Amino acid sequence: MIDLQIVKLPEVKKGFVLMPKRWVVERSFGWLARFRRLSRDYERLPQMSSGLHFLVFAVLMLSAAAQILASTGGA
Repeated sequence: MIDLQIVKLPEVKKGFVLMPKRWVVERSFGWLARFRRLSRDYERLPQMSSGLHFLVFAVLMLSAAAQILASTGGA
């Protein structure tokens, strides 16, 4: 389930203003940009596209977990 939060600013601000939790989304999009197949919408079925996103995030999490295990001396 996705929780959508709309953030409205009371007044117009100039320059860079950090929005809550926005960096998490931007970071995730940056990770996805490393995989060429997800750069454009090549898939016909939305299930295939969502499956590829799931696979990419699994690859990213497994590589991060492998690095953590290697640095802590785990099995």
